[in-house]
Amino acid sequence: MTDAIRPLIAGNWKMNGLKSAMAEFDAMLAGTAALAAKADLLVCPPATLLAAFADKARGSKLEVGAQDCHPGASGAHTGDLAAEMLADAGASAIIVGHSERRADHAESDALVRQKAEAAWRAGLTAIVCIGETREQRDAGQTLDICGGQLRGSLPEAATAANLVIAYEPVWAIGTGLTPTAQDVEQVHRFIRGFLTGRFKAEGGAIRILYGGSVKPSNARELMAVANVNGALVGGASLKAADFLAIAAGCP
Repeated sequence: MTDAIRPLIAGNWKMNGLKSAMAEFDAMLAGTAALAAKADLLVCPPATLLAAFADKARGSKLEVGAQDCHPGASGAHTGDLAAEMLADAGASAIIVGHSERRADHAESDALVRQKAEAAWRAGLTAIVCIGETREQRDAGQTLDICGGQLRGSLPEAATAANLVIAYEPVWAIGTGLTPTAQDVEQVHRFIRGFLTGRFKAEGGAIRILYGGSVKPSNARELMAVANVNGALVGGASLKAADFLAIAAGCP
């Protein structure tokens, strides 16, 4: 982890969580203060819980974010949510371009870029996800795929305040599999080089998260890798004890 960059531990609850999940969120809130010196903490629940979570978290060190947004600010888009609506509900960040969105909804790099721009328009941080499939890794295409996604998905004028990158190898998400520390270091070094090449000084300060089967047992090792500035956590973020333990693994 780069010492000068404050780490971020972000939880992506995906399509999980009913009102009864408030108890887990309360437990996260209770444990946040002790970890505030180590990292920034963010939880992205389903949209149905966002406002309730944000109200609970007001005044705490735990931020609340969203999992997706529509590129437009308003309009005839049944079922969609604008970034401005999510900001109004209390979100501070929006995940865009997650591999599940790219695969399940055929989201292109161009659309991900538009969604990142929408997050910025609403004053929110965009967490842009990239990552390769197992087939692409086996074919030696990891850096080509990640580079293409970065070129196509990132708007201009990115800063350390408005952009976070999350590298999530698709084959590691929810499978229990993780790349080796050497594999993670290679990709994160590549991403850092891309960011500094495109965004100059700002690129050196943009946070790069690792995601994909992050859990308390491997968090400390992953967080110690160069250019890993935190984690985007899936299933383990549904349990307060696991989420807080992962945050505790930050150096």
